[in-house]
Amino acid sequence: MYDVVVVGGGPSGATAALDLVNSGHSVAMLDRDGRIKPCGGAIPPRLMQDFEIGDDQLVAKVKTARMISPTGRHVDIPIENGFVGMVDRKDFDPFLRTRASAAGVTSLTGTFLRIDREDAGTFVVYRDKATGEEARLQTKLVIGADGARSKVGRAEVPGGDKIPYVLAYHEIIRAPAKSAVYDPVRCDVIYDGEISPDFYGWIFPHGDSASVGMGTEVSSVDLKQATAALRQSAGLTDCETLRREGAPIPLRPLDRWDNGKDVILAGDAAGVVAPSSGEGIYYAMVGGRVAATACAATLASGRAKDLRIARALFMKEHKTVFRVLGSMQNAYYRSDDRRERFVSLCHDIDVQRLTFEAYMNKKLVRARPMAHLKIGFKNLAHLTGLVAPTRV
Repeated sequence: MYDVVVVGGGPSGATAALDLVNSGHSVAMLDRDGRIKPCGGAIPPRLMQDFEIGDDQLVAKVKTARMISPTGRHVDIPIENGFVGMVDRKDFDPFLRTRASAAGVTSLTGTFLRIDREDAGTFVVYRDKATGEEARLQTKLVIGADGARSKVGRAEVPGGDKIPYVLAYHEIIRAPAKSAVYDPVRCDVIYDGEISPDFYGWIFPHGDSASVGMGTEVSSVDLKQATAALRQSAGLTDCETLRREGAPIPLRPLDRWDNGKDVILAGDAAGVVAPSSGEGIYYAMVGGRVAATACAATLASGRAKDLRIARALFMKEHKTVFRVLGSMQNAYYRSDDRRERFVSLCHDIDVQRLTFEAYMNKKLVRARPMAHLKIGFKNLAHLTGLVAPTRV
């Protein structure tokens, strides 16, 4: 009998499992074999502080973000007084799972099948990787941290089968030498309808390699062809391709994360990816932490309603940022003309500073209300066309 079985061993599941075992609970973590999520790999300093991630997990430290418009114009935004860390998910996720196992989590490899409830108790049923046979884990609670198309969520949580998502695809390439179009300490974000009609493309450095990819909700877009076009435009066609990966990225948090009995969702399964930016690692780990908190409270109180604590804690901290980013995506990602104006807006020093203050600290900075007011007027001017796109 486990206190909690965590389905999914990515950043969210591994964080939840580690927090629970460190608080004295018995935990099993079930993960599929060979799963690598497509991900640019950016993590902010706050993640490194909150979740004790050392510099040794970083493959690069980014000092500049370059925003590129549909016409090829760009603005370079320096990251003042810090950096954005880059991780490679093929190494970062196993590190998190190994750390959880070393702390006492029982790690298992297999595929989740279903949850059975009997007089004897609740059982997570999975197909064991080693034997190919069905196996069962008896548990009091279950955390579904198994991605945007969560099997746990679809089967157990109201609305878990209706989560909207963007399809993301990237190719890990052998990094070229530094040049006019590639910089190993710069992230490039490409806002171009030819690459993605409703999201963006990216080129993120990973040390000896780089992640080149894009995302879209439009089903008719050929993700591989769009990525090939992105590589060609950036002069990266001849770079060796090391891996190709694709997966869904959720667009908004679910309205409900638990089933009111014994199951709670975390990470992508709960929809906690930031709109506009698509940032997910930090929010996944926070989602894992609040899920662990809710499970610990439920185990202590015996009240299933305490599972609601997870969503309440998350939304109290991050709801405003998600709302602002969602409004930004709705306003600027709908056409190339709007994307052109968005990149032009990024020239503004107030926008640059507040954007990275919010990214690094994961909250809207309230210390400079006049800057927020100025940005509001500038944003309105760009959207209405009162200001012409800056030429670079």
